[in-house]
Amino acid sequence: MRHFLILLKHELRMLLISPATYIASFLFLALMGLLYWIILNEMATAALEELPHVEFFKGFWIPTFFVVPLLTMRSIAGERSSGTLDTLLTTPTSRISVVLSKFTGAYLFYLLLWFMTLGFPLIVDEFFPVAAASGRLLEAAPIIGSFTFIAVSGILFISIGIFSSSITRSQLVAGMLSFTALFIIIIGGQQLSALEHPDSGLIAYLPGIVEYLQIFNHLDDFSRGIIDTRPLIYYTSLGALLLGLASLVIKAKA
Repeated sequence: MRHFLILLKHELRMLLISPATYIASFLFLALMGLLYWIILNEMATAALEELPHVEFFKGFWIPTFFVVPLLTMRSIAGERSSGTLDTLLTTPTSRISVVLSKFTGAYLFYLLLWFMTLGFPLIVDEFFPVAAASGRLLEAAPIIGSFTFIAVSGILFISIGIFSSSITRSQLVAGMLSFTALFIIIIGGQQLSALEHPDSGLIAYLPGIVEYLQIFNHLDDFSRGIIDTRPLIYYTSLGALLLGLASLVIKAKA
C-alpha cells in the first residue's frame, strides 16, 4: 500500500505537468459547455422530453473518445519508451501497484473533469435565474444517477486506455488503440442492436447479450434512478480483467 500511494502521488504530479492533460481539460470543458448551451437553447424554444442534465449526459461518448486516450496514452507507453519502467520494476514495487497507480491517477482526473461540469447549471442559476426558475437544471435525481453512471463506466474506459498503453512503446499508437477500442465498445454495440437476428440456434441469444452490453441503455437506467447490478458487474469485472492483463503484459515485456 505504501508503494502504491507513492506511485499514485507521482502519477498525479505527472498528470498536472503534462501538456496533454491541459489539452484534454480545455477540449472537454469547451465541448461540454457548448453542448450544455445548445441544450439550454432547445429548452428555451421547445419543451424537452428529458431533463436538461439527462440530455447533457447522453453526449458523454463525445469527450470520452479523446479525453481517455489523452489521459492514459503516456501512462505505461511513455514510461517504457523512456526506460523508466524497467528501472521502476527493479525496485520492490509490484507490477500491479504500478498499473493500479496509473489507473487511479487517470480515473480521479477523469472524474474531476466531469464534476467540473456541475458548474454549468450553477452558473446559469447565478447569472440567469429566469432560465433556472423551473428548477429542472438542478434536479438532484438525474444528476446523481448520471454521475453514478460516469463513475462506474469510467472504470472500464480508463482500464481500456491503460491496457492500450501497456502493449506498445508509442504513445501515439496507444492513443489510437484506446480510441478504436472505445469506439467499438460504445458505438459498435449500439449498431449491433439495430441488426436483425435469427430466432433460432445459438445466435438467438445474441440480442440478449447485445442488450446487456448496451452502454446507452445503462445511462438511461441510471439517469432515471434505476441502479441495476448487472452494469456494475460488467464495468468493474471487465475493467479489472484489463488491468490484470496490463500487469501480465508488463511482466512479459520486462
